[in-house]
Amino acid sequence: MNDDGTSTAAANWVGPPRDVVFLAAPSVSSLEVSGPAEAFAMAAAKLREAGRTRSRPYNVHLLSITETAMLGSTAGLSFRVDGSFRSYDGGIDTLLVVGGLDVWTGLDEPGLLEWIRGAARRSRRFGSICTGAFVLAAAGLLDHQRVTTHWFFCERLAREYPLITVDPEPIFIRAEKLSTAAGVTSGIDLALSLIEEDLGLDISLRIARTLVLYVRRPGWQSQFSSALALQAPKRVSFRELPFWILENLQHRLSVQDLAEKVAMSPRNFSRAFVDEFGVPPLKFVTQLRIEMALRLIGESDRSRAEIARECGFGSVDAMSRALDRVRQTGR
Repeated sequence: MNDDGTSTAAANWVGPPRDVVFLAAPSVSSLEVSGPAEAFAMAAAKLREAGRTRSRPYNVHLLSITETAMLGSTAGLSFRVDGSFRSYDGGIDTLLVVGGLDVWTGLDEPGLLEWIRGAARRSRRFGSICTGAFVLAAAGLLDHQRVTTHWFFCERLAREYPLITVDPEPIFIRAEKLSTAAGVTSGIDLALSLIEEDLGLDISLRIARTLVLYVRRPGWQSQFSSALALQAPKRVSFRELPFWILENLQHRLSVQDLAEKVAMSPRNFSRAFVDEFGVPPLKFVTQLRIEMALRLIGESDRSRAEIARECGFGSVDAMSRALDRVRQTGR
């Protein structure tokens, strides 16, 4: 945290867009590319909506193994690529190796695994979607790591690469620089998690809502049971609530207000909210206010008075006190 209450990380974000590079296996699934790519690409528009004119969005690049301009997919769709990994000379902030419902390791492609190892070293973070994990495994980048891939291929990945701990349950796993996703729609969940790390909860919520997705489906959710859990009626009313809070931060929000929004009594609502989001409702609102204020201070041209009003603090002094508490306590 800086002396003026802005976050050090936010100050470092001001600059050119981050380069997100998708390296597609020959048998790539179209959804595993298009879903996460759409989420990253959408960040620029959502940052403008939020007034964060000095934030860093993403440049999305799709690379193939060959020099052909078009990349085919298992669904019969074609993608225009930026080139092959051999010809790419741009930056790499995030590298994601994307597979499909087939296994390809890259062992038969000269120079590929060496390129991936070098790109992983240079990048801020790297990872895989679905069977892209087999390529990272062949490159030796998953040794002694806990990872996941599509449940159908987990046993094979563990058998062929015994130095890897393969967990078939989570939809994605993140640890330091490395991220692995189970595949198909879970690639979008991983993308939202990475976007939230970079740009904050408010931007990931805006993107999730535009894509009509569940809010921040956590990585530890099971590949097998998450769909059924999300269809449970008791959870439906909570799906829109974070969006509504985000859009109404300028107002004074009480537990009563939030409970009425989902047609529950305040007591039952508070218990259910903690079960769903892990924190009490008013703490959740305060965290969202503080995070929004920090990012607007660091990444917009708005005055502090405007930011205080928009985030619901009422005054600059009240906002400054809240930011001071975060600086002193870290919460």
